[in-house]
Amino acid sequence: MYKRRFSTVAQVGTVAIGGDNPIRVQSMTTTNTNDTDACVAQAKRIIEAGGELVRLTTQGTREAENMRNISAALKAEGIMTPLVADVHFNARVADVAAQYCEKVRINPGNYVDPARTFRHLEYTDEEYQSELQKIDDRLVPFINICKQHHTAVRIGVNHGSLSDRIMSRYGDTPAGIVESCMEFLRIFRRENFNDVVISIKASNTVVMVQSVRLLVQAMDKENMHYPLHLGVTEAGEGEDGRIKSAVGIGALLTEGIGDTIRVSLSEEPECEIPVARRLVDMIEECAQLRADAEASIKDDTITLAVEAPSWEELQLKASMAVGALLIDRKATKLVIENSTFSADELTTLADAILQAARIKFTKTEYISCPGCGRTLYNLQDTIRRIKAATQHLVGLKIGIMGCIVNGPGEMADADYGYVGAGPGRISLYRQKECVAKNIPEAEAVDRLLELIENDKK
Repeated sequence: MYKRRFSTVAQVGTVAIGGDNPIRVQSMTTTNTNDTDACVAQAKRIIEAGGELVRLTTQGTREAENMRNISAALKAEGIMTPLVADVHFNARVADVAAQYCEKVRINPGNYVDPARTFRHLEYTDEEYQSELQKIDDRLVPFINICKQHHTAVRIGVNHGSLSDRIMSRYGDTPAGIVESCMEFLRIFRRENFNDVVISIKASNTVVMVQSVRLLVQAMDKENMHYPLHLGVTEAGEGEDGRIKSAVGIGALLTEGIGDTIRVSLSEEPECEIPVARRLVDMIEECAQLRADAEASIKDDTITLAVEAPSWEELQLKASMAVGALLIDRKATKLVIENSTFSADELTTLADAILQAARIKFTKTEYISCPGCGRTLYNLQDTIRRIKAATQHLVGLKIGIMGCIVNGPGEMADADYGYVGAGPGRISLYRQKECVAKNIPEAEAVDRLLELIENDKK
């Protein structure tokens, strides 16, 4: 029944991704990449928890250069876990990072194209081709550096940072997300560079699943079979983050799609690893549960009979089993049957899964990133404060983002946004519009609540 999709193998340092290799789990540090000791300590916690790759943000050449020191410190302790540099906005940083890391992540939305501004641009076919040539001209030297240093690449497309160029031609659609990826993939294949992993991520589970499926079809059509990294961006924290991740990632894993995963939680990064590991370990069981649940659909209702030794296990298993069925709208109602937990608890869980699948909203929706070295305020404390003050606002969507990389884009369908703008500074958004810039952090939560209250009046 369960059969994993065929993919080629990408070699990332000591770790092989794809093919018949195990599905790899990974996380990302939240420390300042210039702080070698802090990065090494956090990387070790991720690795001790079972992380097989560790990603660090490299927003500038200084951070990219320091990856050499972080790598050396870990190797001095006999730790050979691959390090991944996360690059946005500055292609030169990718060139530097490729010399010191086992893998570099680049984002097609901002590698050459300017950052997303939601402007509609008009291109003739000739002008559009000229823009593609700019990508080609900049990408080929990077590929050559990666070849020289045996560095792998992740082409990481984020729904929240598609370029205005892609948005103008394809709209805010899975087709645009996929084409953003394929533009880059075609160049890598032409240059005979094969240590490539692909990711397409979104905070909206429906968009994420539809886009990854469409990408697989597009790659198959062009005879490409690169390994896939799965994740739901800005999933949040606590129960909501786990359920949303299990719905999106689990929907694809049970279809045999996925070679490496990250569960993005607004918590300490080592907390992500056990959740990711459980999802991988439950694939075959949840694929069977999914088949049984599909057979049970009646009167627009899925009846899922599932047992689990703990509440968290039940959350993950139930979410993973029905994620694809709900995303595909095979049904829009869910009943969970379990002999351990109360009817009220099971109803609450079913409602949370329906909300994660974007079907029924019964509580406030929080779109919060996991944080990284770009985050310049206390993300976890801020999330707690905002939740405490807004959890009664059923159906309201609030984005809480560490920085602008995916901020305005990933929370484009949110009612309000709280985005890190610089050290100790926050910008507030009403939908896509920035309504207050560079507010001191100490005032920002109160200003957000004031904005919401004024709009309610």
